[in-house]
Amino acid sequence: MSLLAGAAFAQETAPATDKDNARNELPTVTVSATRVNSNLLKTPVAVTAITQEALSREGIHDVRGLSGSVPNLQISSGADSGIQINIRGVGSTNFTEIGDPAVGLHVGGLYSPRPQGALALMFDLEQVEVLRGPQGTLFGRNSTGGSVNIIPAKPEFGSTYGNVETDFGNYRKRQINLIQNIAVNDRFALRATVSKVKRDGWINQQQDFYDVNLPEHGFVADGIPDVDQRRNTLVSKSKYYYNRDEWAARIAGRLKLADNVEWLLAYEKFQNNGAGDVAMKDCDMAAGTAFACTGGKWDVKINVPGKTDMSIDTVRSNLVWNLSPSSSIEYGFAFANQKRTQQSDDDGGYHPIASQVTASLPVGPDGDWGTWPVSDMTSFTLGSTYKSSVHELQFKHHSDTLQLVTGLFWMHEKNAIDYAQEQLVTAPYGFPTSQFYHQPDRQIDAKAVFAQADWKFTPTWTATLGARYSFDKKTDKGGQVFGGWDGSPPAYYNGLFHPGTPGEPGFRAHNGRDLTEQMGPFAGTAAYAEWGPPAGNDNSQSWKKITYRLGLQKQLTPLDMVYTSLSTGYKAGGFGDKDDRCGGHDCVDGPAGPQYTFFPYKPETVTNFEIGYKGLMLNKRLSLSATLFFSRYKDMQVTGDNFASRIKRTEPCLEENPTCDIVTKWQTVNVGVVSIPGIELEVDYKPWSGARLGAFFSYINSKMKDYPSYSDTWNCGVRAEVGAPACPEPYNGPVRELAGRQILDITGHHLPLSPKYSFGINFAQSFMFGEGWELTPWVNLKWQDKMYFTMLNLDNAHISDGQKAFTKIDASLKLQAPKYWRAELYVLNATNKMTKNAVQDGGGFVRAYWNDPRTYGIRVGIDY
Repeated sequence: MSLLAGAAFAQETAPATDKDNARNELPTVTVSATRVNSNLLKTPVAVTAITQEALSREGIHDVRGLSGSVPNLQISSGADSGIQINIRGVGSTNFTEIGDPAVGLHVGGLYSPRPQGALALMFDLEQVEVLRGPQGTLFGRNSTGGSVNIIPAKPEFGSTYGNVETDFGNYRKRQINLIQNIAVNDRFALRATVSKVKRDGWINQQQDFYDVNLPEHGFVADGIPDVDQRRNTLVSKSKYYYNRDEWAARIAGRLKLADNVEWLLAYEKFQNNGAGDVAMKDCDMAAGTAFACTGGKWDVKINVPGKTDMSIDTVRSNLVWNLSPSSSIEYGFAFANQKRTQQSDDDGGYHPIASQVTASLPVGPDGDWGTWPVSDMTSFTLGSTYKSSVHELQFKHHSDTLQLVTGLFWMHEKNAIDYAQEQLVTAPYGFPTSQFYHQPDRQIDAKAVFAQADWKFTPTWTATLGARYSFDKKTDKGGQVFGGWDGSPPAYYNGLFHPGTPGEPGFRAHNGRDLTEQMGPFAGTAAYAEWGPPAGNDNSQSWKKITYRLGLQKQLTPLDMVYTSLSTGYKAGGFGDKDDRCGGHDCVDGPAGPQYTFFPYKPETVTNFEIGYKGLMLNKRLSLSATLFFSRYKDMQVTGDNFASRIKRTEPCLEENPTCDIVTKWQTVNVGVVSIPGIELEVDYKPWSGARLGAFFSYINSKMKDYPSYSDTWNCGVRAEVGAPACPEPYNGPVRELAGRQILDITGHHLPLSPKYSFGINFAQSFMFGEGWELTPWVNLKWQDKMYFTMLNLDNAHISDGQKAFTKIDASLKLQAPKYWRAELYVLNATNKMTKNAVQDGGGFVRAYWNDPRTYGIRVGIDY
């Protein structure tokens, strides 16, 4: 029977003495949330399990598809193929090679450190388990938000079988999944699986040949594009942004070395050649403003087509030695090698409109730091290799009164990346600027020792005590940062284009055809020589922390229980690239000349209190899980543009640039205290024979309590004309760290990606026909409240930083033949509701990353 959202099952265990009752009873859900297999309804943690059948039915190919399907789980697109997973409002926006996710991603119980790994295809799984709340005791590396555990299907002894499933849908979607299980004998089995999916991009992607024509500013169209043409090629729909082009394969072997020793070894390969996503204007919000869309809603001008070449090779091993019927030792190991190159168009073809342009030709020798009429920004991962190894050794013991899990954990990463960002038209002269990050050896070591005991001190009462000591160390060896954002020198051109001298005859800014592959990052580090020597990044820092879990569980009856717990989690601190906080000037405070820093930041912590109920009712036909929680989120790590220094200037700042004496740097800082109360409900119900109903409800009311340095710079240039409150004036008071920031009191504001209410319900009914034919219609409805993507929480018709409340409807009709084959018609997002998963300030409008439109198709499967 199909799985319904919010409730899952792993195996049928209903008694067979009464076939009618057994058929109507809910199957048992088995989870590994406490590192031992246990009945979901007797496991005192907030966890949701989702089967492969449910993933396929809802068209979920990777972790992103889980967003909004599990209480208080939201997922958004990030930079450089990274994925931001938020649980109960807790997440991370640092996708770099040394940043840490707040929600741990595990495969087969083993930690997977890089957020890009969340893109890997989910296929041929036993189930996916989502644990909510801080995981500071048992699971992998410490995490503050929760954990997602993807559990692949294991080879099965005693049966050789296979199946193939194809999926054909709109936007030329083609997908094929193959599974082959081979039982060599009763002690050795193999399982091979392959999955491949391709789909066209659903946007209307056009080439960007923007040629500025603003005679009043001295810019006259000459028939030559003013945006970079080096990679501006015509691509087919199959290469548009928002396409899909991925495949994955896994082969696993399961061997009984002895009656009490079992070894599982698997190799997995994932390849992504998709274009990635691009941020596009929200045309509905822009309507009625000077930034209204002039074409279709999904038109986008691109001069850098998206390209990704990402491979992940992973080896996983798990050895279990059953010392006795009540004790075992388990050793898990995983090695992953992720390689990636990528290019992306960061401006999306959105250029300043005439009213925003302040730069004029000819440009004088002193330059005017105004707004130029061209926006041309790109980012490139020229090459990256992320290598990680994870070791986990556990001892487990269980008896009638005690369950004990103890262990050692060690993760080591060695990551290397060459990454460049470009702004190809900048003030004061229209020259390109660029930074090139050469990081050949960035290492992370995470070690831990942990133990958790569940003691049944009376027949119905169980106490839990767990603790973990974590030690984290981050090291940068040989890292260098070349270039800079000073638009005065023509360094980017590498001596191959000569613009002349500003203010003298013959000077002109480059056009899109003047740039060559021998300039900027593709020419190597020599192209950055005129910006000065690189900053060296050699540095090392470490952190340590003890986290814990306390719990108490009362088994009310054999079918229901209540529990309470107090748990903590932490995410290690870190540091950035070495940089001069004075930005090449003299700071007002401290010595003259460069003042180098790594902009270090502290760990963040979450303390969580929960009260929960889980039980079976109505003759085991209805299950209910309810959780009431309160979390305290402290020293939240926020990545963005933050104060670095105040510098000396010989002349006062002009009115149009009042913060000219303030230097800001992209960095991670610790801010605030957040209170996060919430409620989560999950229901699974078999109302009558052949029917299945599932539902979930979540409430969360995250409120910022202490963030005195929040700076509101969101679309400041258009606030008045769209009816939004004006941006605050730059701070000029005595607090050094607030200098130049446009301070806004956000006390009471909600965390990003935490809609206050969400609700889901779905229903399936199987109709049995003669000779074993079965027809099952299924419908799924999910409603989500308004959600913000920044802590500004701005409600405005034209420049909101949020996503309005919406409803999403999915449906399918499945026909199961008596033997061998099945077919299923499906439609996802049936009402074609376009929704956002991340937003950006577009400089007068809002740009967004979008979820898929309506998709539909047919799946056909054959078992053999």
